[in-house]
Amino acid sequence: MTFYELYTELDKRFPKSLSCDWDNDGIMCADDLKKSVKKVLISLDVTSSTVEYAIAHGFDTIISHHPLVFHSQKSLCPLDYTQDKLIRLIKAGVGVMSFHTRLDAARGGVNDTLAELIGFSEIKADPDDPIGRICLLDGKSELSAFAENIKKVLGTPVVLFSGTREVSKVYVVGGDGKDMIPRAIECGADTLLTGRASYNTAEDAADMGLNIVEAGHYFTENPVCRSLQKIVLSLDPDISTEIYNSNRISTI
Repeated sequence: MTFYELYTELDKRFPKSLSCDWDNDGIMCADDLKKSVKKVLISLDVTSSTVEYAIAHGFDTIISHHPLVFHSQKSLCPLDYTQDKLIRLIKAGVGVMSFHTRLDAARGGVNDTLAELIGFSEIKADPDDPIGRICLLDGKSELSAFAENIKKVLGTPVVLFSGTREVSKVYVVGGDGKDMIPRAIECGADTLLTGRASYNTAEDAADMGLNIVEAGHYFTENPVCRSLQKIVLSLDPDISTEIYNSNRISTI
């Protein structure tokens, strides 16, 4: 399978039409679209250490969630952080493809993977915003117990939560989901499960009767890397794959 064939197959599953207008995802860089894909590194982010690892270990392709290139580039010079990564990748023959908000929204993407991992009894896409998932628990849970279970399942070191309601109907959006608070309320959810929300939005949401559970941007999105790995192997079982831990944020 060539680099472009792999991208085309993934694009069928995660179509560009699902990307937000402000987003920039797709093929980030490639020296040869017809190059055969042998080793794929899957990572939430294309950090400098991700690039170094890929080059050092002979990977020809990186698949990421967060785009390697987000803003337009007006030059190509190693003095710039993003451009330096692009130069190193092209010189090493490593192609990069990123699937961002379309991977959030698509079936089997970030938010489906997160919701399924938690084990809700029912998971539905938000009919008015394809990124969100409306999920039901089998019964009700105390908020603290729900937060504790999230911490255990995701392996996140810290879970923040606010609110006072019992948990039964949860609006799920991985990553930074504070902008989805109005949708969660409109959908009748008692809880928003997300990666990160700000102090003020969490306080305001509690006043509006919505619980907020923050489990970490990385930890709510990274499970999709395993889903991407399974898809790549289903397309071509001869491709060697590895998931790279790109998280560089620690807690004490």
